[in-house]
Amino acid sequence: MIGSAPGGPVGTGREDATGLPTVVLLGTLDTKGAEYAWLAERTRAAGCEVVLVDTGVLGEPALTPDIGRAEVAAAGGADLATLRAEQSRTTAVSAMAAGATAVVRRLYREGRVDGVLALGGSCGTVIASAAMRALPLGLPKVLVSSVAATDCGPFVGASDLTMTYSVTDIAGINQISEPILRNAVAAVAGMARAALAARDEETREKPPVIATTMFGVTTPGVTAARRRLEELGYEVLVFHATGTGGRSMEELATGGLLAGVLDMTTSELVDDLLGGVFSAGPHRLEAAGRAGLPQVVSLGALDMVNFATPDTVPAHLRHRNVFSHNPTVTIVRTTVGEAAEVGRRMAAKLAAARGPVRVLVPRRGLSAYDAPGQPFHDPDANEALFDELRTGVAGTHVELYELDAHINDAEFGRAAADRLHELLKGCPLPRQATGPRSGWQAGSAAWDGAWSTGPLRQPG
Repeated sequence: MIGSAPGGPVGTGREDATGLPTVVLLGTLDTKGAEYAWLAERTRAAGCEVVLVDTGVLGEPALTPDIGRAEVAAAGGADLATLRAEQSRTTAVSAMAAGATAVVRRLYREGRVDGVLALGGSCGTVIASAAMRALPLGLPKVLVSSVAATDCGPFVGASDLTMTYSVTDIAGINQISEPILRNAVAAVAGMARAALAARDEETREKPPVIATTMFGVTTPGVTAARRRLEELGYEVLVFHATGTGGRSMEELATGGLLAGVLDMTTSELVDDLLGGVFSAGPHRLEAAGRAGLPQVVSLGALDMVNFATPDTVPAHLRHRNVFSHNPTVTIVRTTVGEAAEVGRRMAAKLAAARGPVRVLVPRRGLSAYDAPGQPFHDPDANEALFDELRTGVAGTHVELYELDAHINDAEFGRAAADRLHELLKGCPLPRQATGPRSGWQAGSAAWDGAWSTGPLRQPG
C-alpha cells in the first residue's frame, strides 16, 4: 500500500525556525558519501535546511548523518549488525526500505520535511522510492536514478515522485553528473518553497472528493456524472481505466481522502481475467469496499479486453470479434461465458464491501461500441453478465438497479451521480484538521488520514 500517493492534498511539512523549507536527503552515505556531501552543500545554498538520512549498511558513512543507519534499520524492524553479518543484499534492501519509509513518515508527522531528494542505483532506487511513495501527494520528491530510463512503474507506483535519469552511474561529481544533480537540487528546492507558499495562502473551503473511472468509450456518461456531482458540490477525480488508473484509484481509496467512489468503468476486470494490457491486478474493485467507502458501481466497457497493436492479440483470440480502437489499442469482444465470469467476480467483490454499495446496470449497452449497429453489440453476452451479477448480489447489502439506458446516456450518468449523493448524505465526510499533519497521511486507516489545510464544505 502506498500511504499518501496519488490524489491526496498537498503535504505541508513545516517551515523551519529559520523560515526555510526542510529537504530530506536520503541515501547510502558509504557508497555515495561525496555525492551527498555535494548535494547537502548545494541544497543549503538553494535556501533549504537539510536532514541527512543514511540508508547504507556495509561500509562506513563518509559524512555524519542526522539520522544514522542503525536508527533506520531499527525503524524497519531490523538490527544493523545482523544485516551486516548476513551479507544478504535482498534482506538489507528490504529492511532499509522499510526503515526509510518509517523514518520519513515520522519526520512528516513531526513537520520536519518539505521535500525529499535521493540518488540511487538499482538498490538505492528501491529504498528511496519506497520512502517517497509513503509521503503525501504534492510533497516534492525527486529521485535521480541510473535505472530511470527503464520501466519506472514499480518505483513510482501511484505516487507523484519525479525521477531523473542519471545518464552515467552515480559515481562522483563530473561533467555529466554535476548539471543533472544541480538541476535536481533546484527542482526540489523550488518545489519545496512553492509548496510552503501555497500552504500558507490556502484558506478556501475544500469540497468532498469523489473518484470515478473513465475510458474513451465511456466518456459521455462519465462526463455527465462528473458534471452532476460538481453541481452537487463535490470535487471529482477522473482515473483512466488503463490498469495504472485503476490501481491509483484503489490505492487512493485506502488513504482517507475520498468521500466516495463512482466506479463507472470497471473494464480492468476483463483485462485481468483474459490477460489484457489494461489489467489493474486481481484486487481491483476491493479497496473502496475494505475502506467502507460509499460506492456506486457500473459496468462501463465490460464488453471488451484490450491489447496493443493487432499482432499482440493472443493467437487463440484472433478468430474472435476483434476491432482496432486506434493503431496501438486493439480490443476483443467478450463472450457469453467470459461476461458471466466477470459478473460472478464482480458480485463477490461487491458483496464483501464494508460500506454501502449500489450497482447501476445500463441495459442498453456498456460502451460506445456496444450499441445497435456497433461492432460489439451483443445482448446475449450482456445478459449473461447481468444475470450473474444479479444472482451474486441477491440477499446481500448490495442494491442493484437496472436502467433502460446506455452507459453513455446523459441521464444514466446523472442517475449514477444522484445515487451516490444519496448514499453520501447518510455518511460522515472525511474529517479535517490543521497543522503539520495536514495532507493525506501515510498508511492511515480509512478516514483517519483525511487531513486538510482548509475546512471541508458539506455538499447540498
